[in-house]
Amino acid sequence: MIIQSAIYVSSSTHVYSCPDTTLPEYAFIGRSNVGKSSLINMITGRKNLARISSKPGKTQAIQHYLINDEWYLVDLPGFGYARSSLKERIQWEKMIATYLLERTSLMNTFVLVDNRLPPQPIDIELVNWLGEHQLPFTILFTKTDKISLLKGEKNIDEFMDALKSTWEEFPPSIMTSALTRKGKTEILDLIADTNRIFSKK
Repeated sequence: MIIQSAIYVSSSTHVYSCPDTTLPEYAFIGRSNVGKSSLINMITGRKNLARISSKPGKTQAIQHYLINDEWYLVDLPGFGYARSSLKERIQWEKMIATYLLERTSLMNTFVLVDNRLPPQPIDIELVNWLGEHQLPFTILFTKTDKISLLKGEKNIDEFMDALKSTWEEFPPSIMTSALTRKGKTEILDLIADTNRIFSKK
């Protein structure tokens, strides 16, 4: 897939204020500072489509971007930012959960996981929650260029080991790098294949 156009559409604080659409949607979600904005910009080939901030937790709403007039890329708020208040975290989590559960046009959720870190409980909880609700998702291991291949593979193995007690078969995953564009083709191919299935419904 070649990205010919990527246009910001809206910023919504509730699923019911998201754009009315019959187009397929693909959500990107991850802990604060996981590199989500950089990855979205890399995938779309736009330097500033998603705003990159030095302050974690900047994205506080559901951001919709129309890609090629064919599908929506959805940037969900980062979660787990320690400096946000408990009230804010609860509000964001409720907003995210409602979107994931009720948005009928959502075809796949890309869960971003920092490849530099050992398994984080909050990431494991999200993956298990998606599985429990039978929501399709793909894990994107980010920042693979910032760690040695051996260490990165070790962290991925440990992450998958942490899922063994609840998963009979590991969920799909893609290794990515916003710097080297690793994973871009795989992500866009997955979206293109899913779009073809969506169009046949």
